[in-house]
Amino acid sequence: MAPVRATGAVFAALSIVVLSYLLYNSRPRKTHKPISKKKPRRGLTEAIGNTPLIRINSLSEATGCEILGKAEFLNPGGSVKDRVAVKIIDEALESGQLAQGGVVTEGSAGSTAISLATVAPAFGCTCHVVIPDDAAIEKSQILEALGATVERVRPVSITHRDHYVNIARRRALEANELASKHGKSKGMDAGGLVQANGHISEEEKQISVFSSNCTGGFFADQFENLANFRAHTEGTGPEIWEQTGGNLHAFVAAAGTGGTLAGVSRFLQVTRGVMYTREEAEGRRLKNPFDTITEGIGINRLTQNFLKAELDGAFRGTDMEAVEMSRYLLKKDGLFVGSSSAMNCVGAVRVAQSLGPGHTIVTILCDSGMRHLSKFYDPQYLSQHGLTPTATGLEFLGIS
Repeated sequence: MAPVRATGAVFAALSIVVLSYLLYNSRPRKTHKPISKKKPRRGLTEAIGNTPLIRINSLSEATGCEILGKAEFLNPGGSVKDRVAVKIIDEALESGQLAQGGVVTEGSAGSTAISLATVAPAFGCTCHVVIPDDAAIEKSQILEALGATVERVRPVSITHRDHYVNIARRRALEANELASKHGKSKGMDAGGLVQANGHISEEEKQISVFSSNCTGGFFADQFENLANFRAHTEGTGPEIWEQTGGNLHAFVAAAGTGGTLAGVSRFLQVTRGVMYTREEAEGRRLKNPFDTITEGIGINRLTQNFLKAELDGAFRGTDMEAVEMSRYLLKKDGLFVGSSSAMNCVGAVRVAQSLGPGHTIVTILCDSGMRHLSKFYDPQYLSQHGLTPTATGLEFLGIS
């Protein structure tokens, strides 16, 4: 495989830290053998990945750059998180932390939970999801239709005991405790305490939500579990390299857990990033800093996944820009994308403006707009929050 011919830079930002500027020299890439498209895929999990890379014509023509979107909404579960779900469960089964008949628990604002609920049955497992109660209602409805048990809780700080992620961690412990009572657990230590992903807890004084047939629980822990990062270093990154023939100058992505940005940046080493931060005005007026109109992105701590990223700086995006971009893409390209995908495209244009014409920029189209009907695509909701789109072109990004 030929080495990279262009020098790339990486940009990202956190609300708690701004990372310094770095430049990358030419480095050889690893080869990657794609799954043959001529043979039937063996089950649901083999249908995940190898998504097409499509030219976003309107943005390419407006900027003079080749702006390409990785169409992750075409995965079976409808999002880029399908890759992560498969990797997390596969590694957990291989390590013995999860067994068939067990329950995978997760605290998620939507997409990761949906992907886990989609793929878990293919591994002989079930899924229990804890979700903030102000997330788009259709996400809970999809999860329940997929057979997951859904627990909606009020949004609180991640440091709070009852943050949805912390509750999900406890649910895994409860499942292990229940299984141990029936002689099915593999998670007991010598002292009789239950372990879940390295965490030890006394028995919760609460009625279990799990079946007595459960063989134990596993907390997916998408923010800290490095299977997330590996899903993209081993899959998404190599696919982008092959699909562009190594001819790209920048990769742009917002971060939620940081897994996609970190995994792809580590593989390609020709990357720029955009992050959505809570310093924006909309972050101050909503009760949950993670529940802006752009659900699923925004980060205010250094997760284990994000720490793997190779980054240089930041672009900042707003809710209004994401809303305007989504309508522009639908009108000009027929692309019906979700809020994080729209924000990624805002970042792609920002990079194009920074680099100038003649460059190739890749971003992620994370999911479709189907999961965002009750908020991001609801005119009444947008009007209530002062986010009614009015642009006729890309003037909201300074392009006439």
